Parts: sequence; C-alpha cells; structure tokens
Amino acid sequence: MQAQATAFRRETSLPDQAAGRGPTPAISLPPPSSGLAGLLRATAAAHPARAAFTDLGDKPGWSGRPGMTWTYGAAAEIVARLARGIRSWRLAPGSRIGLWFAGSSEALVAHLAVEAAGHVACPMPAAWEEAQVLAAVEAAGIPAVLTQTRLGARRPAEILCRVALQHFALRFLAAFGPDVPDGVINLDALALERGTGPAEAPPPARGLVSFAGRDPARPVYRPGEALLAAVAVHLAAARIGPGERLLTLLPPDDLRGLATGLGAALVSGATLACMPVLDAAALRTALGSAAPHGARDFHGLHLTAPAFLETALRELPLDGLRSLTLAHRAPARLTARQLRSGRLNGPRIVDALALDEEALLSRARGADDIALALADPAGTALPAGLMELRCSADGDLTLRGTACRAGPIRDGAPALPEAEDWRPVPYRATLLAGTATGLVPA
Repeated sequence: MQAQATAFRRETSLPDQAAGRGPTPAISLPPPSSGLAGLLRATAAAHPARAAFTDLGDKPGWSGRPGMTWTYGAAAEIVARLARGIRSWRLAPGSRIGLWFAGSSEALVAHLAVEAAGHVACPMPAAWEEAQVLAAVEAAGIPAVLTQTRLGARRPAEILCRVALQHFALRFLAAFGPDVPDGVINLDALALERGTGPAEAPPPARGLVSFAGRDPARPVYRPGEALLAAVAVHLAAARIGPGERLLTLLPPDDLRGLATGLGAALVSGATLACMPVLDAAALRTALGSAAPHGARDFHGLHLTAPAFLETALRELPLDGLRSLTLAHRAPARLTARQLRSGRLNGPRIVDALALDEEALLSRARGADDIALALADPAGTALPAGLMELRCSADGDLTLRGTACRAGPIRDGAPALPEAEDWRPVPYRATLLAGTATGLVPA
C-alpha cells in the first residue's frame, strides 16, 4: 500500500495543468480498500515523526481543549485505539456513524477512526441546531455519533443526549471532553486504552455520507474510491507535495471540505493545520511564517479558504504561499474573482467548485481557468477517467466518472449511478463570450 500511495502522490503532484489545455494522462488511484485511514497508516510507517495534524488559533477558548500537534505515527496509533473501541460496540459492518465537530484535529482523528473501524463516516455541520441533527440521524439511519463536549457556549454532547431521547435507534454517543455527560462514552479515555491480542486486519474503506446543500433531509453516499478520486481531481490543480503544509479554514463536514483538506493532506503526505474558528492574528502569523518563493523550503505552505474571503485575503501576506485554493459552492458567481495566478512571487490560485455533494471541480486560474472549463469542457485538462464534463449551448451541464459517483440515500439504501453513466447537474452555466460567468439552478 505504501508504494501505491507514493505513486499516486507523485502523479497528482507533478503535472502542471495550467501549462495548456487538453486531455491529461490517467491517474493511478490507490486500491479502493485503502481509504484515508490506509493512507494515514502508510505515511506513518514511512515517516512516523512527520507532523500530520495541528490546531491553530484559540482552540482552548472555544473548546476547552488544548491545541495539539499529532505526528503521523501518533495519529495512526490513536486512530487504531479508537477504532478498536468503536468495533466493540458491535454495530453492523458499514454502519453510518455521525461526526458532529468543529474542524479541530479531534474531528480528523474521529473521522479516520470510524473508517478504520469498518464504518461509514457521516460528518454533520457544527452549526446545526438540535432539530437538524435529529433530522439527519433519522434520514441517514445513524446509530452512533461522535462529538465534543464544548463548542463556544454550546454543549454538543448534551444536545445529542436530547436527540437520543427522541430517536431510540441512536444507541451510542461518544465525546471528547472536558466534562463528558453521564451516558456518553469518553473518547479521551478510549484513546488511552491499549489493545491486547493480535491486530485486526484493516477493513475495506466504506465511503462517506454527507448532506447535499447542508440539508439534513438529503443524505448522499459516496464510495471510498469515489472520495479518493475527488481528491485526485483537486490535487491535479492544487499540486500539494509530500511534507508540505496545508492550512484549511473549511470544516471537514462535506465533500468540499474533505477533498480540499483531510483528503488532500493524506493523499499527498502533507501536514494539515486546522483553524475552524477564524483567528485573524493567528492566520497572519501562519502566513508570515511561509518561506518566500525561491527559498530552499521543503515545507511549502498552501492555504484553503472559502471563496467569500477572497477580498479580505488580498490584505494578507500571500507571497510565501505555494497555492491558495478558494472554495465555492454552487450556485456561484465567478465574475467577482480578483486574485490572479502568475504574479511574480505570488501563489498558484485554484478555484474549487462544489456541485452539491456530487462533484468537486478544481481548476488553477489562468489558461485552464474554471470559467473556461465550464464553458468548454472538451478543451479542459481534467484527469482522464476520473471526471468528464459536458456543457450544452444553453449551459446545461452533465458529468460522469469515478470522482462523480455519489447518490442519495432513499429508504435507507444509497441509489448509486454507474461511473460511466452521464447524468445531469442541477445547475446551469451562464455563458458569455466563451466563458462561464457563474452557475445558477437548472
């Protein structure tokens, strides 16, 4: 697995997609069974002392927990311990387990532990209210949820206790402290338990459930192979290398946040820094620590941020960045973009556009800009076999490919399309002079 993961990183990191338009060589994915947890184990075996996850900003102030830095080796060990504890709950293999966190390092470790235990991670937005969490648990058929005890003035673990009283099929609640409520499993204690006996063989990666439009009534299932393919499409544009640093301002609670954050870091073997609560001073300090272009810096810094922050980011020191990914969510307007790639000492600017939970289209600004890709997909350098896109004269979009293979959960079961089937996108490109000015509902 380690060799396969390394080959995948090399092929997705080196090509310069912005150098020209046209088809690109096929990208070799890791085996579908490896998943994100498998990639963590592979890097931990090769580089156990490399930093994997780190918390930035005033984490003690909003969570009551210290900021932490996890090496790949330590993260793999704690993920294995948590996975062992989750397996002891005797849930059916492939059960959907909810994750209700802000985007701290604990959220990442919990996600990987669920996958390593042989279940399906179901991240839920931290801003949801009790009624929304209840609706999501019912719609997705979630029997267990992992969470935290504090999020500012809110108490997520206590809220989940009330949800469990309303939905008896929610059998297991677990939380990172402090002050874990009665009846809730203490994840900090679980992480300290050392297993006995032979290690279990890693289970196959069973994919992801997220929520279209952040609507708790619209769960969407994505197989593990499709999640890795979506990460590959993004990395072909972002070009993050092993040992580099990726700072994300996005929560890991949907395809957009996971593919550009946790997935991108694990596939490339990078260090992921989390800042779920925006801290301007900490962000400026992190950006100021990046080495200038041309320096012998083997730990280049990449930043991922929501697209609405683009204007504010112009006032920050960006010249030390290797890349800046600005994440959009359809419907979206593409005419207000201001930063440009190719500026002397400037970062590579990437637009990552989420089409609900079906697909993530990432393009570097310049010759292969996302506005050109949407208007003329045939001339776009998309990774062969992972994503194909068509646009009609009226702007109607259809897509297919492994990176787009996701489907809604209906009556408890996912309705998955075949990867080779063309299917419509619920958005239409608004076209002007050979480019797309945005996406509107179809």
